[in-house]
Amino acid sequence: MTTPDADGLLAEQLLLLTRRVHRIQKRHLEQRSLGITPAQSRLLRTLARFGEPPRMADLAASLEVVPRAVTTLVDGLEASGKVRRVPDPANRRVTRIELTDDGRGALRELHGVRRTAAEEILAPLTDPQRAALGELLDTLVGTTPARGHRC
Repeated sequence: MTTPDADGLLAEQLLLLTRRVHRIQKRHLEQRSLGITPAQSRLLRTLARFGEPPRMADLAASLEVVPRAVTTLVDGLEASGKVRRVPDPANRRVTRIELTDDGRGALRELHGVRRTAAEEILAPLTDPQRAALGELLDTLVGTTPARGHRC
């Protein structure tokens, strides 16, 4: 008799959880009628973390995707007025991407969507279980806890 592959099982559970999180967030995005895809949501959150408007290549590197994928996302967000392309003041051949006021408003809405989705996903867990999960996830993703700020 063989023993189950515990690491393989954990990997499968993580993949299933990731898919579930994605589905739940997508459903909540659709319910709020924001007109933003999960990928666009991720780009907006990433863009907001930059101190100054980044180049497309900076966004691609941060998102760990090919630059063409960023172009498509930015095109959609620009068409909806959430971001705009602006010239780099130091090099006119470089274009940077900045959030618009609509984009900042969308980020506030997205924060609520993510929080609602997280509450749904974490509902079966007790507070101590949530704290333990947070510590484990911090270890796995290599981050330091943001003291009381999750989602």
